[in-house]
Amino acid sequence: MVARWVRSDLEIPSALYQGMSIYLLFAIGLKGGVSLSQTPAAELIAPSILTLVLGTLTPISAFYLLKSFGRLNRIDAAATAAHYGSVSAVTFIAALEAVKIAGLPSNGYLPALLAVLEVPGIIIGLLLARQSKAGGLKTALHEVITGKSIFLMIGGLIIGAVCGASKVETVAPFFITPFKGVLCLFLLELGMVAAGRIRDLKSAGWRLVILGCFLPLFHGAIATACAVWVGMAPGGAAVFGTMVGSASYIAAPAAVRIALPQASPGIYLTMSLGVTFPFNLAIGIPVMLELAKYLTHHST
Repeated sequence: MVARWVRSDLEIPSALYQGMSIYLLFAIGLKGGVSLSQTPAAELIAPSILTLVLGTLTPISAFYLLKSFGRLNRIDAAATAAHYGSVSAVTFIAALEAVKIAGLPSNGYLPALLAVLEVPGIIIGLLLARQSKAGGLKTALHEVITGKSIFLMIGGLIIGAVCGASKVETVAPFFITPFKGVLCLFLLELGMVAAGRIRDLKSAGWRLVILGCFLPLFHGAIATACAVWVGMAPGGAAVFGTMVGSASYIAAPAAVRIALPQASPGIYLTMSLGVTFPFNLAIGIPVMLELAKYLTHHST
């Protein structure tokens, strides 16, 4: 962010950024698949149901808050709600690393929940608009489901789950060992992107800025509490809360652009990428970590 503010010529080439995205998404899926192969199926039932329920409810609550407090029209409120109902894979990656640094136990099936969470919120958001044509909705959903984030993570999950730890170990020097180094460069680029978007806050209006900070805490706190209730480890609950409290700025914009072309990108992109993304990195993740530790301690 400092590099952008002082107008440095530092820049990550677009092709390299796309390559790092592909690498990180597949590596996350691969590692999650290995953990999934070692997780009893019974342990996945409650978290999966919880993910689907929250993925349905969060865009609805965001929609009505954006309409009432944010004073947005139905189309813009629905388009923005789709972003808050979906999930940011990058915020998820940052939360995973924060949990590791904090030394908290986590759950290996979290990448599977990430894939589950990405789609329902976008569907609900588009349906709330009630003005998108069936063809537009169908095309948008196809783009979301076949988009690289879900495709790479689900592909990695399947490969990791089928192969198991012993076979994945043979590719660990490429997919596991360099992961943190690639992540550093990836977050460097995203820090510059977030800094470039901060200037958009002036046009977003103070009500939307408040909601962009409130929604991740509101949705995240509920999700963290529910995750502890269904038996997730404290680190897993913190990551899950951060996931639910995040806002998509990859899959959701692609779907909204197709199904709701009349919605304003200046609103939904500024809120998801310019407000909620940096807010979660700086404040949301630490808050969910502390909340998960507190709730776990008082539930035992």
